[in-house]
Amino acid sequence: MVAHEGSLSAAAKQAEQLKLLGNSCFKKDRFGAAIDAYTEAITLCPNNTVYWTNRALCHRRRNDWAKVEEDSRRAIQLDNKSVKAHYMLGLALLQRQEYMEGVRELEKALDLGRGANPNGYMVEEIWQELAKAKYLEWENASTKRSWELQRLKSTCEHALNEKYSCYVSQMEGFIDDVDALHSQELKALERVFCEAAKADMPTEIPDYLCCRITLDILRDPVITPSGHTYERAVILQHLQKSNFDPITREPLNPSQLVPNLAIKEAVQAFLDKHGWAYKV
Repeated sequence: MVAHEGSLSAAAKQAEQLKLLGNSCFKKDRFGAAIDAYTEAITLCPNNTVYWTNRALCHRRRNDWAKVEEDSRRAIQLDNKSVKAHYMLGLALLQRQEYMEGVRELEKALDLGRGANPNGYMVEEIWQELAKAKYLEWENASTKRSWELQRLKSTCEHALNEKYSCYVSQMEGFIDDVDALHSQELKALERVFCEAAKADMPTEIPDYLCCRITLDILRDPVITPSGHTYERAVILQHLQKSNFDPITREPLNPSQLVPNLAIKEAVQAFLDKHGWAYKV
């Protein structure tokens, strides 16, 4: 038993050395060598999540998305709370144009990342990729809606022109009345379709959905005892330097921040309806 435990310990130590070698190779952009080192580490300790995510990151740098997906899924089997694994799986799925699944994985990674370290670089990176995917999804849907509206408008205009031609041939003595009616109908049609197109036109984001410090749309809003809402990472960064609310100047510490779930839901509802705001 002691000998067995010693061999396991030796294997773990060797695997860690291989991980460090892989990290060194990765920093030098020697991704093939890094993959070899992480693969050897995985052979020695196959249940270590970090080795799988590190190798997945190398595959990502080489744009080998099938292997990124494979390693990320294995890492998630070992640790369903791995931020990096969900993040890279999301990216791999987006590459396969599996937008719904990819976005779901990115959202999972974002939630896990916020819980672990709201100020971490990973949270911002994940948000940027998620926003990019959401914007692309909206843009594709918006383009499709635009073409459908244009096609429907052309069909309606053609029908009105057909009706106009029919009236002209039947009501020769009332041509001025027919012209006026036709003009009114065309203008009404234009108003209807202009109004329909407004849903996809960027406007201003309501102030109450924006951080009071950055003025950017809120992602992870928290509210202070004074009733002001801020982006969590932004207010935490402020509190590292000062111990007061930036608006009221009243004393404030991180433990007093409470998630503003109502605003978070309102932001999500706004983004679901106005996908262009992801790019803003």
